[in-house]
Amino acid sequence: MTIDPVTLTADLIRCPSVTPEEGGALVLLEKMLSEAGFTCTRVDRGGIANLFARWGDKGHARSFGFNGHTDVVPVGDLAAWTVDPFGAEEKDGQLWGRGATDMKSGVAAFVAAAVDFVQTTPPDGAVVITITGDEEGDALDGTVALLDWMKDNDERMSVCLVGEPTCPNEMGEMMKIGRRGSLNAFFTVRGVQGHAAYPHRAKNPCHALARLMDRLASTPLDEGSDHFDASTLAVVTMDVGNPATNVIPAEAKATLNIRFNDLHSGAALTQWLEDQAALVDADFGTETEVKVKISGESFITPPGDLSDLVAKSVQAETGVTPELSTSGGTSDARFMQHHCPVVEFGLVGKTMHQVDERVDIDQIRALKAIYSRILTDYFA
Repeated sequence: MTIDPVTLTADLIRCPSVTPEEGGALVLLEKMLSEAGFTCTRVDRGGIANLFARWGDKGHARSFGFNGHTDVVPVGDLAAWTVDPFGAEEKDGQLWGRGATDMKSGVAAFVAAAVDFVQTTPPDGAVVITITGDEEGDALDGTVALLDWMKDNDERMSVCLVGEPTCPNEMGEMMKIGRRGSLNAFFTVRGVQGHAAYPHRAKNPCHALARLMDRLASTPLDEGSDHFDASTLAVVTMDVGNPATNVIPAEAKATLNIRFNDLHSGAALTQWLEDQAALVDADFGTETEVKVKISGESFITPPGDLSDLVAKSVQAETGVTPELSTSGGTSDARFMQHHCPVVEFGLVGKTMHQVDERVDIDQIRALKAIYSRILTDYFA
């Protein structure tokens, strides 16, 4: 059977798989892949649905893997949508609906490419597909659960391609060979409450917090590295919750986010934040608690055979040579990189997470063609 990736994308959009709901998306894909000769296993954990599928014997020396997700973010203000978010309406040469861009079209394209490939030109090797329902959520029981299960069951990918949207404006212009790390830090500064007319009798946590945030935000972390732009630090909120104008509060809070390159580690940045807080506490007599959540470390798959394979396939199908980039946020490639070399390539992501999310229908078909060529060339 030949699978139309546009039809499959539409079918997936009609599945209301808002994290952590499966919504029928993985049921649909498991049925399709099983009928095409893939061995499928549901790897559900912690209320999250995940799917592992393999064509070919797991003992093969080489296997090409795809990774993606069918969960989507909430629709937001339903009244602001001009279409049914889960209606998969086609108009103006585009397919509309939540997940159209991020990333049900990518999943549909690589599933369609894989099914057609193994049926028309069965490779000397294995094709592995891992699809999670937890990429848009906490990502604790999604791709991580799949990798844990693969380790326990001696399943492997030789290389992996994550089908996230990677192109800013034009199909084929960018692929990702790495990602920055991401760290969230939560500060609670505790002082001594007092009357605003007698500040010397209090210890003002607001002043200490303002000083600390200014110090952190004013300090360049680096100037970039060979494959990464400079790391960034953004203060995203400062909260006191004090309704009185004549009271110095006892506590003030702030949160910041750091996107960091391969010159740093999460642990080293955490130590730096704690050291800076201690210096400010020494000046103001306050006590600062720092809690850090590291969403992922930075990583890089050095340019080589895998990136060359993907770039040549993209160029052959689109006429565009993709830039090798490490920009953007995090993705599940941060987990896959511990298992095997990984790159990311997908379509234009302009409308992802937006109201009236949509994708050019021609891009979906082009993406399937690119993935098909990648498979053909990999196993040639």
